[in-house]
Amino acid sequence: MPYRIAVNTRLLLPEKLDGTGIFTFETLKRIVAWHPECEFWFLFDRPFHKEFLFGPNIKPVVLPPPARHPVLWHIWFQWMLPLALRRIKPHLFFSPDGFLPLHTATPCLPVIHDLNFEHRPQDLPFLTRTFYHHFFPRFARKAARIVTVSEYSRTDISRTYTIPEDKIDVCYNGASDRFVPLPPDEQIRVQRIYTGGSPYFIIVGSLHPRKNIVTALKAYELFRRENPSGIKLVLAGPAWFGKKEIFHTWKKMQYRTDVIFTGRIPAETLHQLLASSVALLCISHFEGFGIPLLEAMHCDVPVIASRVTSLPEVAADAALYVDPDDPASVARAMGAIYADDMLRKNIIEKGRMRRSVFSWDRTASLLWQSMEMVLRNSDDTTAL
Repeated sequence: MPYRIAVNTRLLLPEKLDGTGIFTFETLKRIVAWHPECEFWFLFDRPFHKEFLFGPNIKPVVLPPPARHPVLWHIWFQWMLPLALRRIKPHLFFSPDGFLPLHTATPCLPVIHDLNFEHRPQDLPFLTRTFYHHFFPRFARKAARIVTVSEYSRTDISRTYTIPEDKIDVCYNGASDRFVPLPPDEQIRVQRIYTGGSPYFIIVGSLHPRKNIVTALKAYELFRRENPSGIKLVLAGPAWFGKKEIFHTWKKMQYRTDVIFTGRIPAETLHQLLASSVALLCISHFEGFGIPLLEAMHCDVPVIASRVTSLPEVAADAALYVDPDDPASVARAMGAIYADDMLRKNIIEKGRMRRSVFSWDRTASLLWQSMEMVLRNSDDTTAL
């Protein structure tokens, strides 16, 4: 049936897609193409890029102000957005970042990727965590249904907010088609550009306390003391809240000149760096999914991961697991991956098998099923 669907697209930012932005981009471009009979209203909080207008059935709208601060979040979602929804009269409001307008009659479907802010509030600025603690339980209760990205997160949302599990749908993430293995000569070229020709471990994501960068730096220092190989460590992502402790740790390191901070980089550069690395370090304290795990598997790069939250659910047997609170545990895994070629090949082969379980096509299909359930169950839904 033809429906009118309004979408929060404020995180579709060119060359600045984080995990939630990637989920938004990959799922919506498929759903819009698969359902030309539907009318999609994309609601941006700033001027948008035409690359995000995936089809002629999209109507873009810019609603001020740019919502990048808790006070502005409140204005945008609780004032500007309800006014827009009353004007558009959609059958569904879909919000990939989990934020909802609390005073609207429109049925709402949020994606709550995880509840890291409930379990690790110290990782966020005061106003941000205060906003999340106040509003996300209300968003969860307001939602007609909830989408999340792992069984771990579904159980966590259900228990933390007392939401029935059968109201929460799991739509696993995928990996972009750009993440493919690179031939050896191309890997050598990439290493020459970024590390002077040295092999390296890589961490992908924002420099954020939840990503456990401090432990990774301490582990790298221990690894280098045992392995005087010249292998480097690349941190591919922008600095965020909590960077002071990260850089304080880095400044005290003996091997700090072999740690490379790239800052925010284009997606193609990220692919080249990841596909040319010795291994991915994903030793976060908390993850709702962990898209870099899949990206590494698609690049035939072995994974070292924390045995916490959703990471074992996603990687299964296709990772070498560590204790994220123990730098020595991480250093031992780095040493094993670097020295044991058979171990590397074994993890890579298991990654090839595991990555086949996940795809953005499957994610988008499951997400559309969730949308349809809300649309069918809404008493006031009528076709265009």
